[in-house]
Amino acid sequence: MNYIIQLLIQVPILLVTLTIHEFCHGYSAYLLGDDTAKRAGRLTLNPIPHIDPIGLIMLFVVHIGWAKPVPINPYNFKNYKRDTAITAAAGPVANFIMAILLSVVFNLIRKMFPGVMYSQSMLVMIFISMLYYAIFINLALGLFNLIPIPPMDGSKILGGFLSDEAYYKYTAQEQRGAQLLMIIFAISFIFKLNLIGLLIMPPLNFLMKLLIGMTF
Repeated sequence: MNYIIQLLIQVPILLVTLTIHEFCHGYSAYLLGDDTAKRAGRLTLNPIPHIDPIGLIMLFVVHIGWAKPVPINPYNFKNYKRDTAITAAAGPVANFIMAILLSVVFNLIRKMFPGVMYSQSMLVMIFISMLYYAIFINLALGLFNLIPIPPMDGSKILGGFLSDEAYYKYTAQEQRGAQLLMIIFAISFIFKLNLIGLLIMPPLNFLMKLLIGMTF
């Protein structure tokens, strides 16, 4: 499958996956009492408001990227730590749910049409590739965001289990954490080493094998 077709498959899936991830952050915050995302016009499934140009480019350069974070004001929550953790978890959870639902479709198609994986039809192979890639990218994005480095979702989820003192010290490292991530991305690009990929590939392949019997 040539590069142009790969882009035609990957770009829409990436945009939809990132959009659902960010929408679920904003919607969970809204349900918990914070309407910041709604007022900012980010409580939408339209991909355009969620696009971060640099994050989208990085997805194609080092295969790990990000969308524009949904604005959230945790001071609107009744329980600052708990509700922040729930809001942070909503994005990765949505990705895992999407991966599970898509894997059900993938497995049903393989069961109903045993030879589909060896089809000579370009349209059939594109459809199967889209399903496979959608499962992969949802799992990858979910796992990536669970890395407990501030300001990643994983740090906020972990923060919900810390004492107040430890929580504020931990989340105060967001700027350093962001700098660390950028250094990791830079090293990955310069030396062609996907360091984040090396971290998430073992659990990613495990989940891919579990859901569809295939690894990346």
